[in-house]
Amino acid sequence: MSSRRPTVSANIAVAYLRVSTDDQKLGLDAQRAMVASWAGGEGVSVVAWFTDELSGGLDLTDRPSLLAALAALRAEGAGVLIVAKRDRLARDVVGAALVERAAASVGARVQSATGEGNGDSPADAFMRTVIDGAAQYERALIRGRTKAALAAKRAKGERAGTVPYGYAADADGRLTPDAGEQAVIAAVRDLRAAGTTLRGVVAALAAREMVSRAGTHFGLTQVARIAAAS
Repeated sequence: MSSRRPTVSANIAVAYLRVSTDDQKLGLDAQRAMVASWAGGEGVSVVAWFTDELSGGLDLTDRPSLLAALAALRAEGAGVLIVAKRDRLARDVVGAALVERAAASVGARVQSATGEGNGDSPADAFMRTVIDGAAQYERALIRGRTKAALAAKRAKGERAGTVPYGYAADADGRLTPDAGEQAVIAAVRDLRAAGTTLRGVVAALAAREMVSRAGTHFGLTQVARIAAAS
């Protein structure tokens, strides 16, 4: 069996878009417009679009649309995985490197519509590392500021934001554990500890007929939030 990489074209691209609740500076419409503008200027045909509404800090295995985009590179013979900005790829250095290696394994490369670090020179490689590190740092700052703000509210006896998942609020705003939601949290924690992916957790909760506050099956984003807070 041949181990040669499949033939790919630099004029064919697969697009990947990403938004998350903790980072909404660049919406999906804006990202799509940036990618389309880049493709038009470069004479590249975007043959498939994939979107994740998840944190860029999640493991690659927990980002289904990104995995699908990487698979589409081979299926479509695409030589480019295009993102609007490099921080849409990942919010940490290791995650970005893993995506780049996955693309390279099928003969493709990651490109940014804004052009940062798109070249092959050592300076471009260094720029990509700097950008990925800055994205990781910014994500840590956002999370730190959020935690500090919530802590300050709690110190004043104020309820911070909406009623947190796993609890119910009485008429005076006091929180008490909600048995049903606590059971979901425990299930998510145990499944993740056993190595189950977020998609696997979603399926397991559905199989156990565990539902959200709205009475619907849990989605990937909801499960990711519960797992992050557990």
